[in-house]
Parts: sequence; C-alpha cells; structure tokens
Amino acid sequence: MRLLLDTCTFLWLLLDDPELSEAARGMFADPANQVFLSVVSCWEIAVKYAAGRLPLPDLPADLIPRYRRAHRIQSLPLDEAAALHAARLPRLHADPFDRMLVCQAIVHGFAILTPDESIAQYPVRVLW
Repeated sequence: MRLLLDTCTFLWLLLDDPELSEAARGMFADPANQVFLSVVSCWEIAVKYAAGRLPLPDLPADLIPRYRRAHRIQSLPLDEAAALHAARLPRLHADPFDRMLVCQAIVHGFAILTPDESIAQYPVRVLW
C-alpha cells in the first residue's frame, strides 16, 4: 500500500510520541508499504519551526532528510495536477497544508496516515 504521512504523523514518528496509534506504527513499519512524506509537510514544518511554534531537536533541514533516509520514507514532490486539484476540493477543512495533502492523495492514489477526522470527510482513504 502507498501511504502518505500527515505532518503530525511524521512528527509523532520522529519524536516517538505516544499519540501515535499502534495501528499507524504497524503500517509505517510494514516493509510491504511504501511510505511517503510530501514536500508540503516539509514546508509546513519549516514554516512552523521558523515561527517558533514547533520546537524540534535539530534544524528541519537536517532532521527531515536524515529521518526519511533512516526510515525508508520517500519524498513526494508537489506537482501541477495535485496543485490544480485544490480548485475542485470542497471547503471541508481550512488548513491549506492538509488540503494539499488531500489533493495529492486523491490525484496519486495514496492512503493518508492521519488521526485528523476533518481529512476523513474527503473522498480519500484515511488510516489510523
């Protein structure tokens, strides 16, 4: 299965946060699954870190690539098809980062690994 990590899911994995469900941990660890982190999540992390709203043990530019490599997480670029799909997405969720993750999941056939019930309102597979 192709899994797209929500930003909070990625951070909880990185920080070994107890908020992460056992099912999510299992899906992340399953070598049969392909796991992706969107550049949209990288952007969100960098913006929040720079604003002082997201404390991290290291700079995002060092931390994110190092963790991705160590845990077989592939980078998902933002492409034109996903970006343009935003115009077709109903306004069920106000967060622009989450909305773009939904667009990427819809356009490219990902399941999103997230606890966010707002994302589950969209026609996308949500796992938690």
